[in-house]
Amino acid sequence: MPTYIYEFLNDAGEGTGESVEVVHSIHDDALTEHEGKPVRRVPQAPAIAGTMSPLKTKSTLSNENLSRLGFTKYERKGEGYMERTAGSEGPATLGDDD
Repeated sequence: MPTYIYEFLNDAGEGTGESVEVVHSIHDDALTEHEGKPVRRVPQAPAIAGTMSPLKTKSTLSNENLSRLGFTKYERKGEGYMERTAGSEGPATLGDDD
């Protein structure tokens, strides 16, 4: 269920600057009072996962996706030593492996 933010109102119907978060169904009407005090719902921007959202970054930078797009990725496997984990171009290892 979504979380809504409600602002408390004074006697003149203006916001007091105090607010409360309330969880209720999207199908329920907006509250007009909370704990006996008048409130109004504060509009909030929706949280949508865009193209560069942290929710999508992990899959975008996966080894399989990087390889498919033609990138090469190296991961540190020891002090001064790296192995290729994605892609097919370039050496299989980098660093002090002799």
